[in-house]
Amino acid sequence: MSTTGEYERFFPYEEPYPNQRSAMAEIAEALDDQRDVLLEGAPGTGKTLSALVPALEYAQRTDKTVVITTNVHQQMRQFVADARAITREEPVRAVVFKGKSSMCHIDVEYQECQTLRDTTRTLVEKEEERAELTERAEALLDRIREGAEGAGEARSAVTDELDDVESELEELRDGNVCEHYYNNLAGDNDEFFEWLFADVRTPEEIYEYAEERRLCGYELLKEGMEAVDLVVCNYHHLLDPNIREQFFRWLGREPEDVVTVFDEAHNIESAARDHASRALTENTLEEALSELEDADDSRAEPAENVLSAFLGALRATYDEALGFGEREQVGDDWHDLSIANPDRRDDLTLAFLDRYEGRGIDAEVDLALQLGRTLDREYEEAYREGEATTRTECQTLQAAQFVAAWMADGGDLGQHPLCSVRRDSGTDEVYGRAELYTCIPREVTETLFEEVHASILMSATLRPFDVLEDVLGVDDPATMAYGLEYPEDRRRTLAVEAPALFSSDRADPDTQSAIADVLADAARFTPGNALLFFPSYAEAERYHDRLRGRSDVESQLLLDGSDVDTESLRQSFVDGDDATLFTSLWGTLAEGVSFDGDDARTVAVVGVPYPHLSERLEAIQDAYDRAYDDRDGAGWRYAVEIPTIRKTRQALGRVIRAPDDFGVRLLVDKRYTQKSVEMGKYGVRESFPREERIELVDVAPHKLKFSMLNFYADLDAYEGSPPRP
Repeated sequence: MSTTGEYERFFPYEEPYPNQRSAMAEIAEALDDQRDVLLEGAPGTGKTLSALVPALEYAQRTDKTVVITTNVHQQMRQFVADARAITREEPVRAVVFKGKSSMCHIDVEYQECQTLRDTTRTLVEKEEERAELTERAEALLDRIREGAEGAGEARSAVTDELDDVESELEELRDGNVCEHYYNNLAGDNDEFFEWLFADVRTPEEIYEYAEERRLCGYELLKEGMEAVDLVVCNYHHLLDPNIREQFFRWLGREPEDVVTVFDEAHNIESAARDHASRALTENTLEEALSELEDADDSRAEPAENVLSAFLGALRATYDEALGFGEREQVGDDWHDLSIANPDRRDDLTLAFLDRYEGRGIDAEVDLALQLGRTLDREYEEAYREGEATTRTECQTLQAAQFVAAWMADGGDLGQHPLCSVRRDSGTDEVYGRAELYTCIPREVTETLFEEVHASILMSATLRPFDVLEDVLGVDDPATMAYGLEYPEDRRRTLAVEAPALFSSDRADPDTQSAIADVLADAARFTPGNALLFFPSYAEAERYHDRLRGRSDVESQLLLDGSDVDTESLRQSFVDGDDATLFTSLWGTLAEGVSFDGDDARTVAVVGVPYPHLSERLEAIQDAYDRAYDDRDGAGWRYAVEIPTIRKTRQALGRVIRAPDDFGVRLLVDKRYTQKSVEMGKYGVRESFPREERIELVDVAPHKLKFSMLNFYADLDAYEGSPPRP
């Protein structure tokens, strides 16, 4: 069992925050008990080190590897900085891993890379075999000169073998190989690994190092991962079951020898859905049918029969589902169409069954799968031998795999069938896609958490813990939550009794006028930058336009949008000293982005920013209602309300990032106030953790400016005279 002194030697800075010290002790105890951990900590309170410090000590003591992962790019940079700081204190072998596509020097796809790697390895092995045979032939020649009995016959056999190897080498050189990977295999890579573990290297640094030396940095990194102490990576390395299996193999670890740490763990739910959902486009089906026309195989006819029926059904289904004038409105993004039925299989399946004529769907899909695997092997062989310049993907195999899954799983709880359409930018034609959307993420995550030794899930917004346990399938975890320990007199959290911004009321002129007045006061009485979050980009634009040109607003107004370079906009915002930024809570600035100190003084969440109730979200609600039928309203609570409050809390956490920081946090909607209790299910105040509710101070809209003025004036935050109410 670890002691404080043992794990704190990994702490790289002078003194932990009080919360960090407590969290590290609790996590160390949980790991010793082989329990998972759910850690909620306020933004800026050092969650990463709270998890990493005890996890690394535990891993080194018990011969485990720690894998820390995030889906937020800025957090990846922070992990690297923390890992580098730790390596200054203790000898920790750490690598930062990224996918092949971002590290490939010749820009080829995954399957093509696999084939190149295999042929290149075979080439190097044959060259080594040739060198060994040449050495044996020379040695036997010496024995012939010495008159050794049988040496001539033995040498003749070796030279015959050498001739065969030379022929094989000639064929391999005519095929496709990767020069970078060849140099990996043919050279001495000790210098690379010495450089790699001298510090914590980023994938970009590895790419640059390898490019200068004509090496494959990705393959070298995979070789260097075996039995390291710490790996920093993206979510998909753990959430995708196939990638995870390979990833652990590269680590040289069984799953039970891995401790995982998930940052921003409130995002696991949506990320797991993305990894589990499966889709097939009309284009892939067309390519598969073209492929089958050229296939000289008895299985081609049944394969064509079943896939052409599915393609015809897909086209007929989306044609039927498109409403009057809807086809003309379809753009570059996928547009979902409703095809599910409450009492029977979906419209696409019914159309497929009606259209199909053959000896049996299961039998013909199985023949299509067999043929697809055969064609895929032929494509690989052709590329390996240089008969093709690229590694062709087998479209028949992809299509048959999807149709098999659609028919087998499409009616299961948590699998929602969808049909989507989009417009081809080249041809301007509309084409379709079938998708099996995974609604319940625990079908993906539960196996992961069962397989690995232990997991630490951390975020500023994990609570309520029981919901997270249900949704992700985490069994009996240790739970801990730490609020802001920074001085309370340096922050204000105000619930403004503004009109409730229900979607039905957003166009009301009186509602807009009242909220615009609140936001004008927020901008005017902020000594510096103000960050405003809205339910959508459209609402952000509405209030940006309403404040633009008002005589009482002198702040520089910046507007975010789906087509805006958000990083450039963020930089312009933080570079200013009196700017107000209007953005969507569901955009990229609401979490994982720090606005430290003067970068932002006031943050506001306007309205209760429920997401758009799309068919996908309704399917998730329905799946949760059915999965948890003993809990009233589980669908709405699990799928909509709790994720929305988590996002709201994330947005509020963009300010107050350090002990010496200060700022005001605004919730602009009466549904956040104490009066919301009278609004029944529409009130959301009770959805916040208790200690956060205690900090909420209700304020009337016309008194907001006085509250902000008093707070900022007491901190002497205004340059010169404060604004006058």
